[in-house]
Amino acid sequence: MTTPADHAPPGPRIPEAVHRRRWAILGVLMLSLLIVVLDNSILNVAVKTISTPAPTGLGATQSQLEWAINAYTLVFAGLLFSAGLVGDRLGRKKVLIGGIVVFGIGSALAAESGSPGELIAFRALMALGAAFVMPATLAVLMNVFERQEQPKAIGIWAGGVGLAIAIGPITGGVLLDHFWWGSVFLVNVPIVIIALVLMVWLVPDSRDPRPGRIDPVGVLLSVVGLVLLVYGIIKGGELADFTDAKVLATIAAGLVVLTAFVVFEKRSDHPSLDVTYFKNKVFSAAMAAIALVFFALMGVTFFSVFYTQSVRGYSPLQSGLLMLPLAAAQMIFAPRARLVVERLGNKVTTGGGLVLLAGTLAAFATFQADTPIWLLEVVFFLMGLGMAHVMTPTSVVIMQALPREKAGSASALSNTFRQVGGALGIAVLGSVLSTSYRNGIEGKLGALPPGLRATAGESIEATLGVAGKLGAQGRALVTPANDAFLHAMHLTALCGAGVALIGALVTALFLPGRPPAGQQGDREQELVVAGE
Repeated sequence: MTTPADHAPPGPRIPEAVHRRRWAILGVLMLSLLIVVLDNSILNVAVKTISTPAPTGLGATQSQLEWAINAYTLVFAGLLFSAGLVGDRLGRKKVLIGGIVVFGIGSALAAESGSPGELIAFRALMALGAAFVMPATLAVLMNVFERQEQPKAIGIWAGGVGLAIAIGPITGGVLLDHFWWGSVFLVNVPIVIIALVLMVWLVPDSRDPRPGRIDPVGVLLSVVGLVLLVYGIIKGGELADFTDAKVLATIAAGLVVLTAFVVFEKRSDHPSLDVTYFKNKVFSAAMAAIALVFFALMGVTFFSVFYTQSVRGYSPLQSGLLMLPLAAAQMIFAPRARLVVERLGNKVTTGGGLVLLAGTLAAFATFQADTPIWLLEVVFFLMGLGMAHVMTPTSVVIMQALPREKAGSASALSNTFRQVGGALGIAVLGSVLSTSYRNGIEGKLGALPPGLRATAGESIEATLGVAGKLGAQGRALVTPANDAFLHAMHLTALCGAGVALIGALVTALFLPGRPPAGQQGDREQELVVAGE
């Protein structure tokens, strides 16, 4: 049996010139990470504005909003397999630069979208670039830090997600208060330019001396399978009927294609995803924990924006400021989570983080239209605390499970599960929210003209939009709309909490406990890596 430590040769292997500037390189990688993660956190604040009819927004429906988010996450996740291999083969610096350029072009085009369809398409282009950026950042990190410093560096990297979560909503709120909705995408362009200059100057190139070939069939199967699966789930929520024949057929087709993907990858001699890695229970449990935490978090973040803006009446900027505690907790605790792992082990640290996350999600089921806002702030802070103690330990386990030469592949796997979990969270929990809301409001829309009932019942924003156009008659819909949304939010939050508890059970069963006193230097325990 081998351990991750067995993959690292004795003594330093990082060139001295690179080692001296490793923290500056980490700063550049954090900037690259910032623009990729910031884009989604900005969009979460802007969804209400984009759903407003022109000229203020694009008049996007709830399903279109979900696709504006999922077009990014699905293309991103589907291409991460290949992106990691391309970086390992051609050089991580090259794909990092190329990915950021594409991301910047997509951002500029998204800012000028004239319809929800164009926005969805340009978001997919942004994802194409982001797919090459995200795995490259962790892969470069693993190649500029020695093994003993990697947990600390990965913790700071994970804390960068918290920084993006903080900056995104606030920046988005400021921009939406002063400019048009497209400014939330245009702001990426100057950040891209700065990142490019610093990359060319500071970041060293690295690659796998024995890279695998590109796997176009695997990429195609993964993208098609994910799109079919999530489209079916979104459509089910839009129709408020998951038993509809087209919905069931689409979901089933997605599952069949994804099953074919796994079978093909298992038999391929150059797979995008080496499924033999998952024979190791610790590795698989770490992947599951990352996917489940983002499943729960992304779904709840999606509805919390409508809670703070539509029900509570906060502006986009105020809504962004309300999420500061979540971001602050991640920034504070993610770099320090490794110290908790040293004392308590991965099982207690990660499991405890997931239980805490489940508790914060369940707390949303108690929120009403007049709940003191400081309670929401406390819940957001505890949510960030829980996430910090899941993301850092699981990322370290995954990245140290494979040899350094395969850092791109390990990073791609980690980020794929994170993004797929987030995409499915938005789709499933968004559909639960939509279905529950529609069922709760449809009985209150009888006074509306028949042509407006279906539109008004799709989401709280649609209901309030119709109510605003009807004057005094429409004002009678505001309270029922709020009540229906709160009931839907409570149900959705409890579903998210249940998912987080499943993640806690997985980690309790399969992640290692506290390492023996003599093995503190190898915190991640023994991980079987097939073929090693």
